[in-house]
Amino acid sequence: MFPSQKQVMSAALPDAAPTNWVDRHAPAGLRPWLKLGRFDRPAGAWLLLLPGWQGVALACSQAGRWPDLGLMARILLGAFVMRAAGCAWNDILDRDFDAKVARTAMRPVASGQISVKQALLFIAACALIGLAVLVSMDAAAIWLGVLSLALVAAYPLMKRITWWPQAWLGLTFNWGALLGYAAVIGRVDWPAMLLYLGGVFWTLGYDTIYAIQDMEDDALAGVKSSALRLGPATPRAVLGFYILAFLMALASAWSAGLGPLFLPFAGLYAAQLSRQAARVRIDDGPLALRLFKSNREAALILLAGLVAGVWRSGAGVPGVGGW
Repeated sequence: MFPSQKQVMSAALPDAAPTNWVDRHAPAGLRPWLKLGRFDRPAGAWLLLLPGWQGVALACSQAGRWPDLGLMARILLGAFVMRAAGCAWNDILDRDFDAKVARTAMRPVASGQISVKQALLFIAACALIGLAVLVSMDAAAIWLGVLSLALVAAYPLMKRITWWPQAWLGLTFNWGALLGYAAVIGRVDWPAMLLYLGGVFWTLGYDTIYAIQDMEDDALAGVKSSALRLGPATPRAVLGFYILAFLMALASAWSAGLGPLFLPFAGLYAAQLSRQAARVRIDDGPLALRLFKSNREAALILLAGLVAGVWRSGAGVPGVGGW
């Protein structure tokens, strides 16, 4: 049975902060729409945005200049609206599953507060804004943006057919690293590919942690996840994913010829990821959510390192290697 309209209007979703701005300040009529786009839970938008910023920072540091702030502002807008569109699409396809899972049963589509037709109109509006952002970039970035739609469209189906939907999310959420790099350089080079692959493993780690919250409900609903597949081996697997994420980021910076100031930030990035892997427990959902959210800080640390890498003593010829 669906929750009552009063319950939906008054209750914050379990993985949203109790003091989130939507529940505290947004007009009641707008709250379902803002929750449909997950604007009450911006952690996911940050995790989509930051790989794009990292791609811009990598390309600009490789070219020996500061990041393009105007481009980063456009990527910020695009990331937030396209994440909103992706979440709405996910909610449409998963509405029956979501109604059976405690953490997602209050979502606007699953609870019946927003209809499927209304959610589709919401997606169209977000997509138009995203398109306006995309066409302001060069041809390589535009084509990468178009190709990303296949990843976004297929993601909600992955939990039905594979134990590794988190890997598909990694392919999807880190696409911005390629797009941001191409928007600066006009093509995708090896440094961007290595940064992207590192991001895929990073997402595989943090989204496996996130999936711990739903292990029991997912098993009952017949939904697959890496956390369910790994079971007690989850902490060790997360550590392995994070080691690969760190090594790929290191290889990306080296192949781009970044300077030695990248390295202290790389060390902080490794320490933050290691701390998560050391603390994760498959029987502690609230801790899993806190560790998941800390990945915004991890990504910001890596971003800072990529920006700092612009300082180098040698010529820093792209492709030759740094330090």
